Amino acid sequence: MSDNHFPSTGFVRLPAIIAPNGPIPVSKSTWWAGIKDGRFPKPIKLGPRITAWRVEDIRKLIESGGA
Repeated sequence: MSDNHFPSTGFVRLPAIIAPNGPIPVSKSTWWAGIKDGRFPKPIKLGPRITAWRVEDIRKLIESGGA
């Protein structure tokens, strides 16, 4: 699973994280359920309609095998 397309720091939006384009092979509903129960990192609101995740948090999730 390659996450080389992620920047080294910053934020990424959900389509870049989950399947079919992202490195984490889960559906949107599974992703949000995982956030609710603490399996996946919490998002950060960048604006009223912009939700993103820290690249560092997603990299840690991938490296830990939690995805």
